Amino acid sequence: MSFLSRLVPVAVALPLLLTSACGAGESAAGTTSTSEAVSATAPPGAAGAKINTSPEQNRVRADKVETIAAEVPEAIRADGELTVGFSGDGAPPLAFLADDDTTPIGVETDLAHLIADVLGLKVKAEVTSWENLFLATKSGKYDAVLNNVTVTEERKDIYDFATYRVDQLAWQVGANSPITKIEKPADIAGLNVSVGSGTNQEKILLDWDAQNQKAGLKAAQIQYYQKYGDVLLALKSGRIQAYFGPNPSIAYQVAVGGDSRIVGTVPGGGSIQGLIAVMTLKGNGLVKPVNEALNTLIKNGRYAEVLKRWGLENEALPESLINPPGLPRQPK
Repeated sequence: MSFLSRLVPVAVALPLLLTSACGAGESAAGTTSTSEAVSATAPPGAAGAKINTSPEQNRVRADKVETIAAEVPEAIRADGELTVGFSGDGAPPLAFLADDDTTPIGVETDLAHLIADVLGLKVKAEVTSWENLFLATKSGKYDAVLNNVTVTEERKDIYDFATYRVDQLAWQVGANSPITKIEKPADIAGLNVSVGSGTNQEKILLDWDAQNQKAGLKAAQIQYYQKYGDVLLALKSGRIQAYFGPNPSIAYQVAVGGDSRIVGTVPGGGSIQGLIAVMTLKGNGLVKPVNEALNTLIKNGRYAEVLKRWGLENEALPESLINPPGLPRQPK
């Protein structure tokens, strides 16, 4: 993935993400403690903001906390590095490649560096495929993964999790749209809307539309586009009235583009709230200090600074949890 300008005024070239989080076809489950953190409005970042996509990130940093650092497993402390996996297929503002097409940047990488700061370590970033993130963590090659991974019950059999964001979908409309909110099925009755094919959000949208038709309301007109840039052009031209997709990519576009708004958010699992978490190998002793580092960063405000930097304030958690209830097990 290559970004040609160092300060991008609009992200019209972003790929259309095929999942809300975790991977194709997944939804998510969470805990009641996250409900207060979910917002149905756009983040308060200024529209038209310029985002630094150069390798020189001038990241938000934090101080080492000796008592937490002392809890890091001896092998990692002795090495002095926290090996963190990121996917090379990411998109702004999560984990993606800077203008040099080499340096991982984004909210996930910023949080990884903050966690490492508190633990007294340096981040050793490893970029790989989505599937290999799990294999490399299971083998012990990676100490941790920060890559929009949702907590699931199956994954908890093999990995430990320390939560740091909510998993959300969002409704995006043009800046001058008369639509002020979309929060329930009736709000999309009769609208021209777009969604990614084969995604969690498509399942939710089709369910909403079926509910509307059963209630005697007008059916939504659903259009599919392969690229997010085409979605944005369709919104601008009026060919569609709303787009339903992953909140991070939409929040990023709202922040840098200035020509659209978020008018509602929906949990990534539809009726249940998912949680995004740092993933470590189960039982290796790292999840507890990572969790404590995250809660330290939440309390001292560094966590909020990073989310604001990337336009994801509306995915903030009030606290990090270890291994909370996740996506229910799938029938075999």
